[in-house]
Amino acid sequence: MSDPISAPVPNVKAATPEHAHPEAGHGEEKRGAAMIQFEGVDYAYGRGPKVLDKVNLTVREGEFLGLIGPNGGGKSTLLKLTLGLMQPRAGTVRVFGRDAHTLGADRRLLGYVPQDTSVAKHFPATVTDVVLMGTYASLGLLRWPKAVEKEAASRAIRDVGLEGMEQRAAGKLSGGQQQRMAIARALVAQPKLLLLDEPTSGLDTGGQSQLFSLLKKLREQYKLTVVMVSHDVTAMSHYAGQLACLNKTLHWHDRSELISEAVLRNVYDCELDAFFIQHRHHLEEFHGDSAPAGHAHGPHCQH
Repeated sequence: MSDPISAPVPNVKAATPEHAHPEAGHGEEKRGAAMIQFEGVDYAYGRGPKVLDKVNLTVREGEFLGLIGPNGGGKSTLLKLTLGLMQPRAGTVRVFGRDAHTLGADRRLLGYVPQDTSVAKHFPATVTDVVLMGTYASLGLLRWPKAVEKEAASRAIRDVGLEGMEQRAAGKLSGGQQQRMAIARALVAQPKLLLLDEPTSGLDTGGQSQLFSLLKKLREQYKLTVVMVSHDVTAMSHYAGQLACLNKTLHWHDRSELISEAVLRNVYDCELDAFFIQHRHHLEEFHGDSAPAGHAHGPHCQH
């Protein structure tokens, strides 16, 4: 699995400032309605330091936003605020034009795939049982899934490529199959917005490629807006139409193909700089002094 330490930097098609305006670079392109809006958002856990600081972000209908940044940079926190599970210390978070914390029944329009989608080996539930859990929020208390929910579950299972496994024990699936089952659970309530937190974690290169192909198909089929957290800079620059680079503050939000090395250095700081130095030394071993320049010298880390 690639990550910002081992992945090559995406090609740069144009020079772009580090703090690009969210609307920059799109010309006359028609833009959809705002699905997610962060305005001046701060967040901290308890009395600890800020995890998010004055974050402004807009995700529009139909977009695929890749959210990248180092560990502890606030990516998962941003998703939880979007889900309305927490409230910002300052600023506003709006989803579908409303306060994210007061969505009520409309919360079913948000599909969520958490980081850990593993199911215990002996958990007494079938694939269908797990996928049906995605209908519980919309059904309410003391109501059980009926024919319409079961049909939706069958359709979601089929759409993620698990057809024929409906009655298989959920805990007996492979890691990639459990990831697909989690996506089916998120889709069963027919959401408009799909949030994924590190869905490629633990998957090999082939599994990652299959997952991105699946997401592309599901976006079109379900007419989804997608926000995906990932450490894989290369994959996100290739598959996501938009990128947001988050490290407590938002360093970038614009088209993915325009991101520059300078932005990545700023976001990942010492972590990425160490990679560039290591990569330069590796090239020199094979090419001598003729190794390509440009990745050896960056801001030196102060410890």
